[in-house]
Amino acid sequence: MDKNIACIKGGRIILENEVLQDKVIVFNDKIIDILDIRVYEESDIAKKIYKVIDARGKYVSPGFIDVHIHGAGGKDTMDGGISDLRTISEALAENGVTAFLPTTMTMEREKIYKALDAVRSARSESFSGAKILGVHLEGPFISRKRKGAHDENHIVKPDFQFIENYIDIIKIITIAPEEDPGFRFIKEAASRGIVLSMGHTNSDYETAMEAVRNGISSATHMFNAMPALHHRAPGAAGAVLYSDLSFELIADTLHVHPALFQILLNAKGRGKMILITDAMRACGMRNGCWDLGGREVTVDNDSARIADGTLAGSILTLNRAVFNMLKHTDLEIHEAVALASINPARLINMDGTKGSIEKGKDADLIIFDERLEVDLSISEGRIIFEK
Repeated sequence: MDKNIACIKGGRIILENEVLQDKVIVFNDKIIDILDIRVYEESDIAKKIYKVIDARGKYVSPGFIDVHIHGAGGKDTMDGGISDLRTISEALAENGVTAFLPTTMTMEREKIYKALDAVRSARSESFSGAKILGVHLEGPFISRKRKGAHDENHIVKPDFQFIENYIDIIKIITIAPEEDPGFRFIKEAASRGIVLSMGHTNSDYETAMEAVRNGISSATHMFNAMPALHHRAPGAAGAVLYSDLSFELIADTLHVHPALFQILLNAKGRGKMILITDAMRACGMRNGCWDLGGREVTVDNDSARIADGTLAGSILTLNRAVFNMLKHTDLEIHEAVALASINPARLINMDGTKGSIEKGKDADLIIFDERLEVDLSISEGRIIFEK
């Protein structure tokens, strides 16, 4: 849509703290204004509109932001090509994701660099799908004891020189804090504006809390790839619950029991939960054998697992994650949407431009129905998916 002015009318507009009706969103690449329908019809700007989108009573929401996504549409970030990222970008748009962080795996250093180089190049490309905001580096600075589907042969100790040439694109690093003596890496990366997320960790509670005081600000896929919460050994999960950390949640009802969705909201508040998919290349594809990080993964209707039964990412979509939160908690629609929009935007310090429908912010907008089925996705004013 470029600089041409368009509008969406006839929808229930989801703001950060309420849902509006009888309003019109006027936008180009930015949100120009949100006007009462009568004010809009009598205004000069109505004469400048080149495209009117009728939401037909459905919800108009800020676009979703997935800050932990390995792949979709048959492609993976670690494939290392711009065309692979383009395919992922277009696949995500169908599910209401308008921006994302391609996420790496623990593999050979050269393969990680190839993936990072591709992301850097892709950011300057004009994709027809969701916008790439940067990279989530998951591994190789993790615990062998909590490696999950990561290849332990390529796990290394945290080393800032390993990532120093890529700090311009790295937004989040998942790290096991107990593997970082004196938290030197954590301190350095945090000082450069990178979000340090505690994950794939075997840390005890005391070490985890000390890491929080030294720069850890989030937790990767809560409860997964960390010690179970125990009343005499709270571990990393206990540190998340006690501290002010944000945390990712894979809300597919498989990685975490749905009863815990509400428990986590009650314990941490709505502002700290960030819905992610942790999806791998089989997301949106057929069941069968696929791969993640060079390891064979078997995918069925519900899960993705390596040979020993360990969960290997997911096949979850972010619109389905929001729907699951509505189904299993007492959240209102605007509260559930915030978990996949403004909360991830705040985590990566992009809430000034993304994450909510506000005048002056990027026109990242989606339209969906009561079951969160997406009809239309718009990224920075461009239609990137239309049913």
